[in-house]
Amino acid sequence: MVNNPADIKKDFPIFKRQINGKPIIYLDSTASSLKPQQVLDAISDYYTQYPVNIFRGLYTLSEEATAKYEEVREKVARFIGADNGNTVVFVRNATEAINLVVYSWGRVNIGEGDEIVSTVMEHHANVVPWQSLALESGATLKYADIDEDGFLDLQSLESLITSNTKLVALAHVSNVLGTINPIKDIIRIIKKRNPSTKILIDAAQSVPHMKVNVKDLGCDFFAFSGHKMLGPTGVGVLWAKYDLLDAMVPFQMGGDMIKEVYLDHTEYQKPPHKFEAGTPDISAVLGLGAAIDYLSSLGMDKVRHHEKEITKYALDKLGKIKNILIYGPKDASDKGGVIAFTMKGLHPHDIAEILNEDNICIRSGHHCAMPLHTRLGIGSSSRASFYVYNTEEDVDKLVKGLEKANKIFKI
Repeated sequence: MVNNPADIKKDFPIFKRQINGKPIIYLDSTASSLKPQQVLDAISDYYTQYPVNIFRGLYTLSEEATAKYEEVREKVARFIGADNGNTVVFVRNATEAINLVVYSWGRVNIGEGDEIVSTVMEHHANVVPWQSLALESGATLKYADIDEDGFLDLQSLESLITSNTKLVALAHVSNVLGTINPIKDIIRIIKKRNPSTKILIDAAQSVPHMKVNVKDLGCDFFAFSGHKMLGPTGVGVLWAKYDLLDAMVPFQMGGDMIKEVYLDHTEYQKPPHKFEAGTPDISAVLGLGAAIDYLSSLGMDKVRHHEKEITKYALDKLGKIKNILIYGPKDASDKGGVIAFTMKGLHPHDIAEILNEDNICIRSGHHCAMPLHTRLGIGSSSRASFYVYNTEEDVDKLVKGLEKANKIFKI
């Protein structure tokens, strides 16, 4: 277990709040995690102690802010197993990171007759940008299927890789099924079929929950968001191999990404700064650094162990509800801390509303994964997800709430 989840909750001010006299049971961390006091303090410290711009001033406050900002870049690199911060680009979120690759790498390297491969389990952020690029460039976009247990069909994926495959984009962990894809093995399969194929990993659901190492995985691009890993909204990361970043054109133009500007031409900064035009969300980056410190203090191995244990407990308890159907792997070792389900006779939105009466926060809908829901033969689902602050008592209250829903609808 992660120390004691009940004690960890004390670090999160939101849990001091009650709505209608009832505590908050937060089971939607897959959408966005809650924030510990340490992260809030880091943001507050910026605005109260050195609330100035970075890279632009020779005075103490600016130099202090710049140093702290760049310290976070190196901290991110260490956290994901990268060599150094030169390969870490700060963006707003994983969505922007993927779009950066589309515009700065894809538009230059993918054209008519080329192929892009993704999967049916992707978040819309890892589908729609590639659809747009394929439409614009004349490339073909293909999707690997899943099996009936929610695992990626590796034979299906392998069969899609050809000499024309320029890029494969896939999730490390499904935000609906919870499936943990064996990325290292998948990359080995892809590179064996076509060594020049580039691989982009949507790591929004893996970096917050398990130890990752981009060098060990062997991917080319790696994207994730701060708000899903106890950090603030407004900051995300694109990691990429330096030679790729160096060859890519800037995503946006303006201040700070330039080295020298003349009336007839401009010389850009080297990566990663040439991709960070204008004033960034400095406080959010500093908050991300504090979130990494918090997770590191817990230990990512312990974070993952806790989620496996609570997911195992939840799968067992939820599985005893008579009209429930759970999607994705049934073994907690094969999935992240997320459980999507439907209940016969109940609409997911009705379930969410009934649970909300007791401040039990889950997600209902298609979870930004409509193609996956179509593949599953459903229009929407309910989703409960867990993180470091969740306890078995939270799961018990979820089960009690679902049984209440069955009683209301006389199921």
